[in-house]
Amino acid sequence: MGRAKKGPKFAVTKRLIGPKTLRKYKEEVLNPKKKDLEKEKLPRNVPGVSSALVFTYNAAICPPYRVIVDTNFINFSIQNKLDLEKGMMDCLYAKCTPCITDCVMAELEKLGQKYRVALRIAKDPRFDRLPCTHKGTYADDCIVDRVTQLSFINFLGVTATLGLMFKDWIGFGIWIPPYHVQHKCYIVATCDRDLKRRIRKIPGVPIMYITRHSAKILNNFQYMELLPESDTVMHSPL
Repeated sequence: MGRAKKGPKFAVTKRLIGPKTLRKYKEEVLNPKKKDLEKEKLPRNVPGVSSALVFTYNAAICPPYRVIVDTNFINFSIQNKLDLEKGMMDCLYAKCTPCITDCVMAELEKLGQKYRVALRIAKDPRFDRLPCTHKGTYADDCIVDRVTQLSFINFLGVTATLGLMFKDWIGFGIWIPPYHVQHKCYIVATCDRDLKRRIRKIPGVPIMYITRHSAKILNNFQYMELLPESDTVMHSPL
């Protein structure tokens, strides 16, 4: 028979107090009120959920659809020889109203003579013009701000905490965006990878993009869209 293997023997030593334990002990002795201060911190300002959202389905998006069009979406539609309004209607099987913000129009004007066709399309009277009251003409931030809902209850809470009235914010020259009223009713049409990545983090905002000479919908909730007046479900490509 073989001999049983024995484990290695180690000398029994006393448990040492580490420097981290000493540091914690000194902090507790020297500053005993530190734990009380941590408990008295203000609660987190958690943004409110839109009343239009039922789980991950946005009930505010219904025909006629309002689609915010980005600068490069117009350029891609020209390259793919796609009529904007017709392509949107073929995608969603319902009436669509393209919307152009002032920032998108300003970007097209800055691009110069090369993008004169895109500028002419953006000035189509069938498109709705959305005015911008903020500073700057960066379209990506403008579109993200429009589809991001600000909790109006939290805004009133901050106003009450500071002892200010609603009209005082306007007196300070601060623009109060009406996110709590309308901004969960848009589809965003863009082919920009960075903008799509930012919008996919916002629940209940579908993304429209152009591929293979046609417009497609990419939803950030379950990757599907229930079409109006139809029993079919359109699955977007992953």
